[in-house]
Amino acid sequence: MGRPFRIGLARAKTPRLIVAGILLIFTGRAFTADAQTETNLYTFGGVPNDGTQPFAGLVQGRDGNFYGTTYHGGTNNNGTVFRITPADVGTILHTFTGASGAFANGLVQGSDSNLYGTTFGGGTNNNGTIFRISPAGTYSNLYSFVGSPNDGQGPFASLVLGNDGNFYGTTYYGGSNGVGTVFRISSSGSYTTLYSFAGFPNDGSHPEAALVQGRDGNLYGTTIAGGTNGVGNIFRITPGGSETNLYSFGSSPNDGAEPTAALVQGSDGNFYGTTHDGGTNSVGTVFRISPGGSYTNLYSFVGFPSDGSFPGAGLVQGSDGNFYGTTITGGANHDGALFRISPGGAYTNLYSLGNSATDGHQPQNGLVQGSDGSFYGTAMIGGTNNVGTVFKLTVPLNPPANQVSAIQLAGANVLLSVPSVASEIYQLQFTAAMTPTNWINQGGSITSGGSLLTVTNLGGALLQGFYRFDITP
Repeated sequence: MGRPFRIGLARAKTPRLIVAGILLIFTGRAFTADAQTETNLYTFGGVPNDGTQPFAGLVQGRDGNFYGTTYHGGTNNNGTVFRITPADVGTILHTFTGASGAFANGLVQGSDSNLYGTTFGGGTNNNGTIFRISPAGTYSNLYSFVGSPNDGQGPFASLVLGNDGNFYGTTYYGGSNGVGTVFRISSSGSYTTLYSFAGFPNDGSHPEAALVQGRDGNLYGTTIAGGTNGVGNIFRITPGGSETNLYSFGSSPNDGAEPTAALVQGSDGNFYGTTHDGGTNSVGTVFRISPGGSYTNLYSFVGFPSDGSFPGAGLVQGSDGNFYGTTITGGANHDGALFRISPGGAYTNLYSLGNSATDGHQPQNGLVQGSDGSFYGTAMIGGTNNVGTVFKLTVPLNPPANQVSAIQLAGANVLLSVPSVASEIYQLQFTAAMTPTNWINQGGSITSGGSLLTVTNLGGALLQGFYRFDITP
């Protein structure tokens, strides 16, 4: 334990006092910022014993391991499902046969701890599949797509688990107009086509990205084509299938074009995303859009040698409040870049891929923040065998880690949010006066997983006082 140090003065309204001063103090170790580092965890071996070309990103399971897919490789060269430990031990869980699917997209973990995913091809009709696989590798084919006019065909994206327990997804082809669909499927395989896209000029076409469920319960997504200008749009759809077009992209030089990636809802309630093309330099953008459709272009990529170009993946909001992402090309070596951007658009190029013979190239999908605070991802090619890698990016997240980022009222209670450090123990404490101090624990201690930690004072309508987090490394 170290001595307390002052974090800052925050103000909150209460029913009894218009403004209540709250002093936030931390105890615990001090932090120093080191440079970010990139580490190659695994190099794929290729046919027939390993996968090749990990097109999709990773998901961290509840067991702490990471799970992913490869687009090709395995015994039949139709792709694989794999598991990799944080200590870089890789295991092939399933090799696609064609009949069981081919060319897999990303995974999502269900409430039953099984992993669910889609394949672009294969299945009964060779139009793609939806599958379930256990962390141990027990595989089940849940659905084979039929195609137009009554069904979708060729999903390019992973599923999203809705708050109703069902999974939602998109197909690139199929539907009434042949330009893609939105669907719902239960964990037992009960399937419904919710919406068929109509295309240019009044609707989007060819959704290439996964959906995200907003805090309002609606689903939000993008299409790579269609819309007023034919270069893609952003849409909202209810779980019942009522669709609204929120924004049509306009292309260079003032707007992005062809969004290939899923949106992410930030802590501020807005959605953030990327476009593969467009922007000032015609090599892609980062944008922000509100749930109501208010759109802002935050950043236009510059490209080689100081910046990335052509982002193919969405963003992830880190525990420090910033967003992290990848680009397919650009960077110092033309092999892609890893970047950070703030909600306000302040951009930093963190790492250029291709710095060594064993480094990955051309990351096609985004990053995931692990429970240790590091970011994990895949590169589609590169590595020792030039068929792809799994990598880890470690970025110093403090400061502002362990600095209170938000304070708000929830009824009679005060909620405090802090970007935390994985495996450290956080205990919120309160005192009514600093002389003499009498720190009282508020609730129990929490061992952090390395994400944004929000705790409540649990003390009712406190007029004015002092809070601190007692942190045990």
